[in-house]
Amino acid sequence: MPRQHDPLRKPQLLSEIIDYLLDKSLASVSFRTIAQALGVSTYTLVYQFGTRAQLLSEIVAAVSTRSSGIEERLLKNPTSIDVYLGGLVESWEWTLEPRNRQLQRLEFEASLIEAVDPRDLSFSRNLYEGWHRMGINALQSLGLSDEDARLESRVIVDSFYGIQYDFVLNGDEEAATAAFFVVMARHRERIEQLISIAGQASQIAEEASQIAG
Repeated sequence: MPRQHDPLRKPQLLSEIIDYLLDKSLASVSFRTIAQALGVSTYTLVYQFGTRAQLLSEIVAAVSTRSSGIEERLLKNPTSIDVYLGGLVESWEWTLEPRNRQLQRLEFEASLIEAVDPRDLSFSRNLYEGWHRMGINALQSLGLSDEDARLESRVIVDSFYGIQYDFVLNGDEEAATAAFFVVMARHRERIEQLISIAGQASQIAEEASQIAG
């Protein structure tokens, strides 16, 4: 008689795996080590996750839980700069939680593993592109051109990842947070400048159209 599938088993296992990895390296992940730590069979892990690469992707997806709430806000297209920046602040506050600092460490490690094995692993790149794409959409909704939105989104995503890396590596919450808010202030200034330029260009184009008409 075939084994009955339990839809709750995989999420439960994944949660236990992440708890186990909070003070460990992803490099140590194998079906055997995880099975021994969780007290389950390797067959169970293979049945639920398939391959080690798939398991790593599932782990990275799970540790990036902050994206669920922030993504929902950004996908709605912010109605103001304050709403847009508020989503970034919320994501930073997520990083500061002690448990989440360890989760972010795992995410960084996963991206380095992926860099040397890009054919089998792609989740970290997909995650990065997801943040970049959400930033583009949000900035376009605020009035930036496609070209400006793409560049500014990449700048802020890269800056955000860099400050997170600083915090994960050095653990200096005060210094990292100060740097984060300096970046936010400069990002705001740049957005306001680009919105103003876009508005002026639009007004000139409209006036020229009226004259031509």
